[in-house]
Parts: sequence; C-alpha cells; structure tokens
Amino acid sequence: MSSQGRVEVFYNETWGTVCGDYWDLNDANVICRQLGFEGALAAVTSSELSSKKVWLSNVQCGRNESSLADCAHSRWGRVRCPSRKDAGVVCIAGNFSNSWITHQVKQSK
Repeated sequence: MSSQGRVEVFYNETWGTVCGDYWDLNDANVICRQLGFEGALAAVTSSELSSKKVWLSNVQCGRNESSLADCAHSRWGRVRCPSRKDAGVVCIAGNFSNSWITHQVKQSK
C-alpha cells in the first residue's frame, strides 16, 4: 500500500507548495519519513496549475534530515521555479501516524 500526493507546507499562516525543480528521491524520502511512512517509492512533479503560493525551491536533502525544514533550500518565499511544477511524492506504506495528508513544516529562520 502506498500514499501519494503533492507536497504542501504551512508557513507564515499560509499553505503553499514546493517547486519541483531539482526535486528527487532524497527529498521525497525526507517528506515520507516525516509523515510516518517507511520512505518514498518515487519523487514526482505535477504541472497542474496551482493557485497556492510556492514557498520553497531548490530543495536539496541529503539522506539523514528529519524534516524538510532541515534540508538545504531557497529562503522561504524567495523562490524561482521556471518549470512551474509542484513537488510530489509516492510514499511506501509504514506506520502512518500523522492524520494530515500534507505536513505542516515549522517556520525556520
């Protein structure tokens, strides 16, 4: 069993998306683990037009971060996303303990 969807983050009292440029399996693994899954089966991007603000771009996770906020990325709200694609994930089933489909990322400075 897997779960999939667009990655959304809550920052500055507003939900937004993550740019899919440079989005890869390392990034998807961090999000899936953060949500309580074992990891990611795939990192995907969607070209559906979203009316949500894009909060992050140039996300570059290693393998050991515990949350998306711990990964290298552009500054919150200072994004450049030429592809206009949103980041998404296909997560591997695990001990899903979070009741949110999307995950609230703590504001980092």
